[in-house]
Amino acid sequence: MKALTPREIVAELDRYIVGQKKAKRAVAIALRNRWRRQQVDPALRDEIAPKNIIMIGPTGVGKTEIARRLARLAHAPFVKVEASKYTEVGYVGRDVESMIRDLVEISIKLVRDEELERVHARAAGQAEERLLDLLAPGVAADRARATGFLAPATGSSEGVQAVGATSREELRQQLRAGKLDDRFVEVDVTEAPQLPMMQMFGPQGMEEMGLNLGEMLGNLPGPFGKKTRKKKMKVAEARNLLEQEEAGRMIDMERVKADGLKRAEESGIVFIDEIDKVAGRQGAGGGPDVSREGVQRDLLPIVEGSTVATKHGTVKTDHMLFVAAGAFHVAKPSDLIPELQGRFPIRVELEPLKQEDFVRILREPQNSLIKQYTALLDTEGVQLSFTDDAIDELARIAQLVNERTENIGARRLHTVMERLLDEVSFEATELPPGHPIRVDAAYVRQRLEDVVKDEDLSKYIL
Repeated sequence: MKALTPREIVAELDRYIVGQKKAKRAVAIALRNRWRRQQVDPALRDEIAPKNIIMIGPTGVGKTEIARRLARLAHAPFVKVEASKYTEVGYVGRDVESMIRDLVEISIKLVRDEELERVHARAAGQAEERLLDLLAPGVAADRARATGFLAPATGSSEGVQAVGATSREELRQQLRAGKLDDRFVEVDVTEAPQLPMMQMFGPQGMEEMGLNLGEMLGNLPGPFGKKTRKKKMKVAEARNLLEQEEAGRMIDMERVKADGLKRAEESGIVFIDEIDKVAGRQGAGGGPDVSREGVQRDLLPIVEGSTVATKHGTVKTDHMLFVAAGAFHVAKPSDLIPELQGRFPIRVELEPLKQEDFVRILREPQNSLIKQYTALLDTEGVQLSFTDDAIDELARIAQLVNERTENIGARRLHTVMERLLDEVSFEATELPPGHPIRVDAAYVRQRLEDVVKDEDLSKYIL
């Protein structure tokens, strides 16, 4: 875990998210506390529970982005789920434990990617040797006799003379220089097993059982097992395939799975969105509300700390960080069952975005929409530029449409920008290279004013 201080964490979040200081401080402290817990004496470490967070605020103000960026800062496995997709045990739908299984899969993939990166150089070397054997079977046979090993039978029919090299080292230099990338070789390729279509419905854990059954059939000989066949491909493509194969052999998947389980337990972050959708409402009747409290009660042991069975082994949720979020327009946090409320001790309210916030969102973040659209059109040779008054006008229109229709926060900027640059994006391929397009306030008004004036039309377009 990266040992960033709370101030450094907030500074990193500021690079991508505008405003919301309270929420940033809360998550920064929560992340730093995870690092602090790792430094505590082991006897006390297990007693320190994470301080889970509820973020309250309308859509499009940065709740999800804060949690996602937090996970990237910590290099921690992160999964985002929507509470409304889960149902109480006994109803058709996903059970809440599946969010932990998803987190474990992400965690194992994270560890595996790190291991693949670690062995990449060695794997590339082994792949190069195998490619040389394929390109020059004659040289491969000489090398095999010299080393006492049998040369591989697989190879193309083209000998060393066919590629214009007189030794293995000359061939290696040509390969590294990319001179052989368009030459074809035959490679043994392992095909994925052709499994029958299976869909399993049932109680908790049955979806996991379906995955295990698929893996078992894939490892069996016969029609469902893995098959190997020869495939002709270019050297550049074969190099990538062989590197992946060699890297896969070099990593210990049992250790990767064990490390993945441990990382999920110690640093996993679960972001539960739309938590307000499963909150009970006073006076609510039956119908869709019947399982809401049931979902909360199923969530409770997961958040409290329990053991969940996965196909890779059991995982404990005691020290995972849970971040819940919701708009809470109708329901209130106090409508959650008391036991669940107690498991989310930190509550932060995110502020609705104002016009000046939209201006900052368009200008300041490293991944701002202005920078994204400028880079996209630059690929076509179009030089797009925005004046300050154009950015102010875009922010004003986004704020106006949010007030008149549904307030969707910063997401409104996406629809406004798409509408503004619709014509440019369509015609970009027909414009001469280096063609400049200057977007000012007048340009913005010309493209958007008619739609903004017509409130009925803006409901559908913006």
